[in-house]
Amino acid sequence: MEVDENTAAALEVATTFAELGLAPDILRALSDLGYSIPTPIQQQAIPLVLAGRDLMAQAQTGTGKTAAFALPLLQKMLAHANTSASPARHPVRALVITPTRELAIQVHESVVDYKKHLPLRSTVVFGGVNMKEQEADLRRGVEILVATPGRLLDHAGNKMVQLSQVQFLVLDEADRMLDMGFLPDLKRILDLLPAQRQTLLFSATFDDSIVGLARSFLRNPLKVEVARRNTAAELVEQVVHRVEEEAKMDALLRVLKAREINQALVFTRTKIAADKLGRRLQKRGVQTGIIHGDKAQLERLAALDGFKQGKVQLLVATDIAARGLDIVELPCVVNFELPYAPEDYVHRIGRTGRAGASGLAISLVSHEEERLLAAIRKFLKRDLVEAPLPETAPPHPVAVVAPVAADGQPDIQPDIQPDATQPRCGRPRREPVCALLLPPLDKVAAAGAPAAQANLPA
Repeated sequence: MEVDENTAAALEVATTFAELGLAPDILRALSDLGYSIPTPIQQQAIPLVLAGRDLMAQAQTGTGKTAAFALPLLQKMLAHANTSASPARHPVRALVITPTRELAIQVHESVVDYKKHLPLRSTVVFGGVNMKEQEADLRRGVEILVATPGRLLDHAGNKMVQLSQVQFLVLDEADRMLDMGFLPDLKRILDLLPAQRQTLLFSATFDDSIVGLARSFLRNPLKVEVARRNTAAELVEQVVHRVEEEAKMDALLRVLKAREINQALVFTRTKIAADKLGRRLQKRGVQTGIIHGDKAQLERLAALDGFKQGKVQLLVATDIAARGLDIVELPCVVNFELPYAPEDYVHRIGRTGRAGASGLAISLVSHEEERLLAAIRKFLKRDLVEAPLPETAPPHPVAVVAPVAADGQPDIQPDIQPDATQPRCGRPRREPVCALLLPPLDKVAAAGAPAAQANLPA
């Protein structure tokens, strides 16, 4: 069964979170966050999840996907909520799998916000950091576990986490997990889970591989689409500038200055390109952060925190590292290099124009990237506006006031160019002279010139 904007009128009756049947403690947490009206994906997904159906949901990033699965799962786990100190009373009941560390952290932060008034425990595990703290959290017991595939398998292999009581499985950004080659890891994880469970699959794009994954892992799922298949965010202005590859650096700074953009997320295809661009920007005096897969987790978090706090002007990132970045009111995304996969273009520009806000996506396209641009246009089924680079503002001319003669008329002097053959007037500049080229001091004194007047080096 497919549910979309046209066929799900019955599901959109709820205009507030209270009308969705959520518990008072959950509504109180939403009120604390300033949330009162659910987004379309939340309106459609929450009732279906509460009804116990498997779900295959497609929505653009920034539309509230996390709340669409987290809120109903918290509601369904209220029956198991308790304040017991025994780890046995807090088994993992909901497992959320994400492709990247950044997305895992973001999802867990949202879960913590939503459950703040509930006696439910949660934690997040991901690679790149020491496992000891994660192991301590797992020993205490958690009902909600957010994890990346590799680190989850590490903990499962060390017998630090038991997944035999999982009732709810969420695959977030499923398309990216397939792109990153996580399918074998996902199959290993599913072998550790009970066969009877509720599975939710969320993805920003749908293609045949996602449909195949859903058929393998989900049971008679309902399909929810709140946006046209494989579309880019409609509120994002998309502009293409044709630029020679070697001129992209100057073009980037020129566009940002002309549009008065104070912050932007800049995408490259590779980690090497991200490092190179970041260093060049830093040499230009631009406060720049860099995040990619080879950066230590602490470095990535420091760069992201600096960007969110406004201390970093430009954040240069690769596609994988940028998944899960949730930056409030990000004004601009720049494709310094077009991605190889058109789906990544959708994910990139989804970083701006979030939650109903407008955004700007600028692509600097060289001649070598023509085929990539054509693939993106074909994927989106729409054209992208091409525009010349903005003109740089000329410097303001300085007004020169002519001197006034005695008769009150301006005293205009002829424009005389200096003659290089004539000696310059005024005090000559004293040039340092090597002492070896000067005459001996006794000869200078014998000639009657005081030694103090000799052109000695200072």
